Amino acid sequence: MPTMTAAQKRAQVQAEYDAFLAECPSRQLLARISDKWVALILAALGSDGPSRPGDECSGEPRAMRYSELSRRLAGVSQKMLTQTLRSLERDGLVTRTVAPTVPVTVTYELTELGLSLHQVIRGIKAWAEAHMDEVLAHREQYDAEE
Repeated sequence: MPTMTAAQKRAQVQAEYDAFLAECPSRQLLARISDKWVALILAALGSDGPSRPGDECSGEPRAMRYSELSRRLAGVSQKMLTQTLRSLERDGLVTRTVAPTVPVTVTYELTELGLSLHQVIRGIKAWAEAHMDEVLAHREQYDAEE
């Protein structure tokens, strides 16, 4: 039996990723990226929509300060935003930059990996916004029949 190189072993393990298996790391990643706050943070950093009412959407990814993200994501708690940003940084989807100013300025920006995921999230967000009326109608019909 021939021995495998480290690269061949990694390729074999990667080919075996299966999110349907409970212990598969890809399932954990899928759980993380399907979280609503992750999707909204990626959308905000990808500039999907105006940062304030009345502003124009640039459509270009940009760095944002923590406070700006907090204002943009209505309803997110400080604890949840911090935890989510840390997990995104750990996964290599977001970079955190600290500028030595007074007070300290911290900005977050999508990495190349984050940008590739942003393209997927952008499509899901657009689908949700485009089909919300239909979903609401189906919910209303379902609830009336129950």
